[in-house]
Amino acid sequence: MILHRGKVLLTREELNETEIQLPGGGIDAGETAVQALYRECLEETGWKVQITRRLGAYQRFTHMPEYGFWAQKICHIYLCRPVLKLHEPLEPFHTVVWKDAYDGVELLTNEGDRDFLAAAI
Repeated sequence: MILHRGKVLLTREELNETEIQLPGGGIDAGETAVQALYRECLEETGWKVQITRRLGAYQRFTHMPEYGFWAQKICHIYLCRPVLKLHEPLEPFHTVVWKDAYDGVELLTNEGDRDFLAAAI
């Protein structure tokens, strides 16, 4: 979760349906969770970030229509601050949305992201 001056950076993904979420994604083979965090932030937001601290983790089950199956996802949540915007999002169908952190709680699509943002603010 990327917080700065009372705002949270969210990604809006418009693939099969619109999802508002915290930046993130899968951990590639040979990657640590932290390495994946840096890569996913760059891919989905274009921002280089600095980790402030680890907040925790949660699991969720979600349908992945691009793969045609349901998956168990373990979501690691870190509090980060933005350092430098390098480019626009590289991921197709992603746009960056900066919102007031309190509004972000209401906008987030999944419960785990909402709970962690609410606890952080």
